[in-house]
Amino acid sequence: MSILSFIANVAAGLFLCNCIPHLCAGLRGEPFPTPFAKPPGKGKSSAVTNTLWGNLNLIIGFLLLHFSPIEPGLNLESILFVVGFVGLGIPSSMHFEKVRES
Repeated sequence: MSILSFIANVAAGLFLCNCIPHLCAGLRGEPFPTPFAKPPGKGKSSAVTNTLWGNLNLIIGFLLLHFSPIEPGLNLESILFVVGFVGLGIPSSMHFEKVRES
């Protein structure tokens, strides 16, 4: 397994984790922060923007898994995917908790 495959597995976890809140907010018709909001990551973007952003993240995540597939089970590829997924999920939840409190 090459270093590019390692990076692709982590990045797939990041992109697929990131697609979830954007798709959920967009499909419910709710505004949610995106990188396109003002200020980025704090201001709210429209439901359509979130749906598009979530779908782009989903497509990128699937493409990364297509070119660097993971075998289900306890193996390096799966561990790297989970590291990317959780590595984005925990900090994102902490960030958006603070954003929602403001």
